[in-house]
Amino acid sequence: MANKTMENTPLTAAQKRQQALRHRAWLRAGIQTLFFFAMPDAFAAGFNGVKQLFLRIGGGELLSLDSFALSLLGLCGFTILFGRFFCGYVCAFGSLGDFVYWLSGLVQKKLFHRKKQFTLPVRAVVWGQKVKYLVLAVIVTLCAAGQYSRLNGTDPWEVFSRLTALRLPPEGSGVGILLFALILAGMALHPRFFCQFLCPMGAVFSLLPILPFAQLHRNGENCIAGCNACANRCPVSLKLDDESLRSGECIACEACVGTCPRSNISRWDLSLCNNFWLPLLAKTALFFGMGVCLGFCRFF
Repeated sequence: MANKTMENTPLTAAQKRQQALRHRAWLRAGIQTLFFFAMPDAFAAGFNGVKQLFLRIGGGELLSLDSFALSLLGLCGFTILFGRFFCGYVCAFGSLGDFVYWLSGLVQKKLFHRKKQFTLPVRAVVWGQKVKYLVLAVIVTLCAAGQYSRLNGTDPWEVFSRLTALRLPPEGSGVGILLFALILAGMALHPRFFCQFLCPMGAVFSLLPILPFAQLHRNGENCIAGCNACANRCPVSLKLDDESLRSGECIACEACVGTCPRSNISRWDLSLCNNFWLPLLAKTALFFGMGVCLGFCRFF
């Protein structure tokens, strides 16, 4: 009788929120897994588009719509229309970072009995987020000057791309392998370490004019004083005020949306639809279709 009573007891608002958070987490993990195995080279295709663009500008060549240019245009166009969905759900490097940080937290909890997972200090994060713009500037400058070949063998993205294809990195990639190992170590220390601090494509996407209807909005006037539940859950350390949500740093993971006890964070499609998974699956299908057309998919 006691078990039946417990089963029939309606869930509290907090229990429903926790249940929804678990459902969101599993759905996101499923989408990330799909793209990790189906389109692990999407990041490399876009990044090569950036390099080819400035190599041709620096060499005085005519620009053309080759596969790299189309990949870059496709990723940028999708980001302008739907926010940084690519960063939050598609990018294999970002998904790897999420997995490594989750695994690091599990090790810290089980072996070292840490109640709170280690993260970098807030001030270090704020300054570190500016480094990716420097990385992008250096790459663009070297490409425009025709000197990018000096970096041969130092590319950690090439190492990662080879490994996802079950191939060894090419000879002379010692520096790239070392950098990739250091990035993995950073991923274990802080959520979205590479995305926040080092990703040149993240720098590109954050500079794009994302359309207002694709951005999340927060009703701060209705917030509980001192709550900060949404900010504490944000993997890229945003304050989650309107200014930071418009800054381009938001990776559209929507971790904050389900966390708020008063549902103060929303977007037009989330407001119209009672099922949080429907807009996500729609964007997943749209990106997957675009990726197949652009040659990202390994299965087609």
